[in-house]
Amino acid sequence: MFRCIVLVPSYNSGPLLRSTVSAVLAVWPDVVVVTDGSTDGSERTLDDLLPAHAGLKILHLTQNGGKGQAVLQGALWAMQAGYTHVLTMDADGQHPVQAVPDFISLSCSVPQALVLGVPVFGPEAPLLRIWGRKLSNILIGMETGGAVKDCLFGFRVYPLRLLVGVLQASRYMRGFDFDPEVVVRMVWQGAPVLNKPAMVQYFNAADGGISHFRYVRDNIRLVFMHLRLLFAWLRRACCGKPRLSS
Repeated sequence: MFRCIVLVPSYNSGPLLRSTVSAVLAVWPDVVVVTDGSTDGSERTLDDLLPAHAGLKILHLTQNGGKGQAVLQGALWAMQAGYTHVLTMDADGQHPVQAVPDFISLSCSVPQALVLGVPVFGPEAPLLRIWGRKLSNILIGMETGGAVKDCLFGFRVYPLRLLVGVLQASRYMRGFDFDPEVVVRMVWQGAPVLNKPAMVQYFNAADGGISHFRYVRDNIRLVFMHLRLLFAWLRRACCGKPRLSS
């Protein structure tokens, strides 16, 4: 039986965490929040929501392990709780809460598929972000035969068993390399892809916007990720499917 829960990884998300979770609970009853070693106390802003929302679960990780690690821990809990799918979304309010039911409905109709959000940017979106992701999308498109239209947008629905299997088979995909690499490896494992447009809202610092992306550190991580995937893709082309753990 299809069961989907919204998974929100959070690291020092401040007041945006409560507003995001409250908005999700207004459209979907099942939410798991994974606080990834947060030190700002933002998870405590959710405590009063728990009595009124039986489907809300909060997992606390004592050390910051990265987005991929937070998603893995939330996914493992969700599997044990009987869920079959997770919709992941960021805690910073950029992802479209109103699209949650439509994405889950599409996933229910094709449960073996990845349902990937394709961002629709507003005029407030930084041009550096828009153009910076184009190269990644070109490379990921090549590695997946054009199946993935956007590899960096974290608003998406995953079949849980395949997601957990791919993550547990690799020591990578724990930081900002999670979103692009996991979809490539799931496609290589045979998951079909459904791409669905979704609006993006950017908040600047004055509006409480938060970004933990560090351009030097995390772009270096993404470069090494693309090198791993390109070598695996070449091995796939020349010698058959690459090993999942490569």
